Amino acid sequence: MIKQFFNIMGRYIRPYRKYLAWSIVLNFLSQWLNVFSFTALVPILNILFQVENGQYAYQEFTGIDKDAIINNAYYYVQQLIFEHGQLWVLIMMGTLLIVMTALKTAAYFASSAIIIPFRTGVVRDIRLEVYNKVLRLPLSFFSEERKGDIVARMSSDAQVVETALTSSVDMLIKSPIAILVYFFVLFAMSWQLTLVVLITVPVFGWVMGSVSRKLKRSSKYVQEQWGEIMTELDETLGGLRVIKAFLAENKMMARFTRTNNQYRDAMNEVAIRQSSAHPASEFMGTAMIVFVLWIGGYFILEDHVMDAAMFILYLVMLYSVINPLKEFSKAFYSVPQGLASMDRIDMILKAENNIQDPAEPQQLEKFEQSVEFRNVSFRYQNAETMVLRNIDLTVPKGKTIALVGQSGSGKSTLVDLIPRYHDVTDGEILVDGKNVKAVRLSDLRALIGNVNQEAILFNDTIYNNITFGVSSATMDEVIAAAKIANAHDFIMETEHGYDTMIGDRGGRLSGGQRQRLSIARAILKNPPILILDEATSALDTESERLVQEALERLMKSRTTIAIAHRLSTIKNADEICVLHEGAIVERGTHEELIERGGYYKKLNDMQTL
Repeated sequence: MIKQFFNIMGRYIRPYRKYLAWSIVLNFLSQWLNVFSFTALVPILNILFQVENGQYAYQEFTGIDKDAIINNAYYYVQQLIFEHGQLWVLIMMGTLLIVMTALKTAAYFASSAIIIPFRTGVVRDIRLEVYNKVLRLPLSFFSEERKGDIVARMSSDAQVVETALTSSVDMLIKSPIAILVYFFVLFAMSWQLTLVVLITVPVFGWVMGSVSRKLKRSSKYVQEQWGEIMTELDETLGGLRVIKAFLAENKMMARFTRTNNQYRDAMNEVAIRQSSAHPASEFMGTAMIVFVLWIGGYFILEDHVMDAAMFILYLVMLYSVINPLKEFSKAFYSVPQGLASMDRIDMILKAENNIQDPAEPQQLEKFEQSVEFRNVSFRYQNAETMVLRNIDLTVPKGKTIALVGQSGSGKSTLVDLIPRYHDVTDGEILVDGKNVKAVRLSDLRALIGNVNQEAILFNDTIYNNITFGVSSATMDEVIAAAKIANAHDFIMETEHGYDTMIGDRGGRLSGGQRQRLSIARAILKNPPILILDEATSALDTESERLVQEALERLMKSRTTIAIAHRLSTIKNADEICVLHEGAIVERGTHEELIERGGYYKKLNDMQTL
């Protein structure tokens, strides 16, 4: 577990090394000031209150001599008493204790404050890294993962990493330094008694470690259940219309209640284990103190190894070391929880991305000839059956090719292969004679514009949705694109025109309005290759007419691949390809395919009934 913790911290620690270094320095300073404030009490106990009445003489130092240091401290305090009296010395020693405590607490505060940029920065870096990876993973990854679970990993799991993992770094710096300093002093005071104390420490560590290992497994299950809750919540918000239409509120409530109860039960187990940290460490600490009292009493009463004042100071130091030991045990309870969440985040960060730029990409600055499919076959990862089989198709520049066929015949998958949303299983796709795998993704996708069946818009202004991906566009260019897309009139009728917010996924607009905005976005990008994926199939007749007019303007002088269920929208295509079960079974113009009397004619006849 410790090795995994330091491996994770090592991945993100580089930009924050100065904060950790200062934290270590300030913690050492704080702990030594604490020790000095305690040791200032010993001469007072021995001389000021006349525990010992002997006279002390100054001793010359011959190296580091503990007895000489203690003797000279007593000597100086005794001289001050002779010169100024006990009350004055009490006031001065009390003032010194206040100053030392102020310095100690200031150093303690500074050591805690300086680590905060590290804690918040690491979690920010993790979120940025996950989001960046999500943007670059292939679409096939998201067909196997639930969206709600991905959101949970970026939100809840990242938050757990901050509260359980990075906050533990503070304890894992403070506590070992405090333990090291205090045990150094304890050894200096009585190495025999300290060796006895150390016998109990491995027992303390074994108890804490045995519980923390179980906590990691429980914490991982808790985060998985939270992912289930986020998934169900996302599905509910996205399907409220269907839920209400089918009177399924009670069914969905029962489903969510079951998942929520499972999450609660898992949280109960984790919380109970975490709650056991304090009482367990409290019991172990008390047992340690009592054990030391027994042994220390023997040393004082029988062997006279140390005097009463030194033993009191020893007990004070030992009490002081118990709190860092407790904090250390809390860290051992928190770290497994953070590691479990980090494991879930790493499932995204370490996901394989096979769609990469080539090491030495070929140049593809503009489109001049054709898009060609050469014997292309494709199947999804971990699937056995081919979605596409032996596709041979050439789309010359400036021509319109239409793809028709039943749902599931592979039309959308075929066009998704061009911008490399997926990579072909067999065969190759060429743009101007260059394999799409041999050119940069950015160069390839810059040549392609998409208008999909579902208009994908963002919760932003109309202007920002149209200029999405085209940051250099002027207002005049945006208005011109909107006019071509038959969108300008309805935009100007909105409350704030082009600055109107359209809501989540464009929810404040009608289907036809959303589609016309997506067409305006494609027009502004001005791509030479256009992919239309059933762009009018979900619209009413009036909206379809407006969108179809916009599409016809968009398709002028462009190479277009159009997927259509409504055959009336692609009658004028230069070539129509009919797909059935992943293969092209017919091709030709509308008139040729009707005369042939094959599969296309059946589709046409069904739509004209």
